[in-house]
Amino acid sequence: MWQFYYNYRMRILGIDPGYGIVGFGIIDTHRDNYVVDYGVIETPKEETFPVRLQQIEESLRVLFETCKPDEVAIEELFYFHNQTTVIPVAEARGVIILTAQKYCDRLFEYTPMQIKQALTGNGRADKKQMQFMVKSVLGLEKVPKPDDAADALAVALCHSQINPNLNDNRIF
Repeated sequence: MWQFYYNYRMRILGIDPGYGIVGFGIIDTHRDNYVVDYGVIETPKEETFPVRLQQIEESLRVLFETCKPDEVAIEELFYFHNQTTVIPVAEARGVIILTAQKYCDRLFEYTPMQIKQALTGNGRADKKQMQFMVKSVLGLEKVPKPDDAADALAVALCHSQINPNLNDNRIF
């Protein structure tokens, strides 16, 4: 059973949610992880919030139709110090989850602490440690930029570390 899983290629889309910037990272697994693509979806500040949400949905739709992920891993929200930010980010995350569900019914979520633990062995690792591990594990020449894209790759890598058959982080 383990041998079968180990040889199976899986395409994972990692998402770092936001409404101004949504990070995405796509990796393929098969013995080693390798990067297919990464980047960000940016929405203009001058647009209304509903238009920004629509732009996120449309960009994600194109991304899903192009990359065809087998599974999607999304970072859970954590407590924000800025209360005015948490609600729009949560609403954008809802759009992201709904769009992901339309194109791939295998959705998983991870807390920032779980992602840090999976990549560094330390649930309280700082951003520089995380970026170094993303670069190292994926064999990249430099740290992916912008930071949101590197964070999305970290989410995808976290998911790749966990056997999906044993994963209890699935969004039901």
